[in-house]
Amino acid sequence: MDLLLQLLVNGFINGCHYALLGVGFGLIFATTQVVHFAYGPIYALTAYIAWYTATALGAPLWLAVLIAAAAAAVIGPVTYLGVYRPFQRRQSSDLVILIASLGLLIVIENLIGILFGAGSRVIEGVNFSVFLWGPVVFTGVHVWQVASLAVIGGALFLFLRYTRFGKAILAMTDNPEMARIVGIDTRRVSIAVFAIGSAVAAAPAVLVLLKDSATPHMGFHAVFMAFVAVVIGGIGSLRGAVLGGMLLGLAEGVGLWGIPTEWQSSIAFIVLFVVILLRPQGLLGQRT
Repeated sequence: MDLLLQLLVNGFINGCHYALLGVGFGLIFATTQVVHFAYGPIYALTAYIAWYTATALGAPLWLAVLIAAAAAAVIGPVTYLGVYRPFQRRQSSDLVILIASLGLLIVIENLIGILFGAGSRVIEGVNFSVFLWGPVVFTGVHVWQVASLAVIGGALFLFLRYTRFGKAILAMTDNPEMARIVGIDTRRVSIAVFAIGSAVAAAPAVLVLLKDSATPHMGFHAVFMAFVAVVIGGIGSLRGAVLGGMLLGLAEGVGLWGIPTEWQSSIAFIVLFVVILLRPQGLLGQRT
């Protein structure tokens, strides 16, 4: 029973990580209809930027996180304007844009390897407290993973719900054509959501850097889990992305109770298959 409780807590923590990734990816996907698979390597690149800022430049960790987030907020719109926007102007099919996204994923992954090397990178000398809650053990990094979802997710919710620009984003999420008709600058909104969504990825990326390490290919797993969380929760619903990420994390945690570790990656496919089979529109999505 103690093992199950530990696995549930681990699953909840991983679920917060997946949920935050899903929120960033889902915001871009729901607003622009771009399946932005390059979100993964941008996530990885922010971890390397934080590592370089903290180690090579000697900046404090909090400053490294801010610089990584600011860099992501610039890289995201650059990818939109430089890669996706030209295809959209030509009214290219979704398949063409998807292929472009996969190509961009490969380019950025290899660029990371060229700039920072193929080995893993860690920030040394950072110690986090270890907490005991009955039979459950967790660390300060785990606490920050949960807190980052609460703070960033809450701030994003308030921004979207109560600001004029946030309402424009929600309007474009509901119906891009109608948003354009009523005078919303959809290009400006698309640039903004690429900046916001990419910046959101900086927090989980840096926390994974501190907990484990940064590798050039770490972004593939991140964008895959973000995509699955969005599909499970319902495309267009940020609350659904959070719910989908939580469900994935808990399913992985409980699944390890009876499944060998090497089969952990298959759990996401199983959850995705079951949800699509029973509710194709996602848990909080609307049938169209």
